[in-house]
Amino acid sequence: MGSKAPGKSWKEKVAAKKSPKRVRLDTDFAGVPAGSMLFVGTPQIVDEYVKRIPRGETRTIQRLRRELARRNECDAMCPVSTAIFLRMVAEAAWEDLSAGEGLDAVTPFWRVVEPGSTLAKKLPMDDAWLQAQRDAESGG
Repeated sequence: MGSKAPGKSWKEKVAAKKSPKRVRLDTDFAGVPAGSMLFVGTPQIVDEYVKRIPRGETRTIQRLRRELARRNECDAMCPVSTAIFLRMVAEAAWEDLSAGEGLDAVTPFWRVVEPGSTLAKKLPMDDAWLQAQRDAESGG
């Protein structure tokens, strides 16, 4: 009857086919000045980046954006879409963890999502969990 179909899982959102874009900014946008070449990635690009961070190491979102922008011959990576894609990656990994997958089988989002960050506050796990993963990997 009138029942609404369930929305996509986070994992489906990450897997959705999207194409990256390079855009020349006409005006300042989210701290990126007009005239800059802006890279707009995809959830898969962010996921692959995070998966390649070695165990025991962390990256800031700023470093992730800087490195991916450089790889794609741009001045900056979109801070807005990158934060959204990183959240999607973290939520998808959390879905898998909640379904019984082991930590070594999911994208290690805790290597980028900093405890106490704006993004961390939107996620279903708490800062103590994020910090525990970081400490376990770094021997801290």
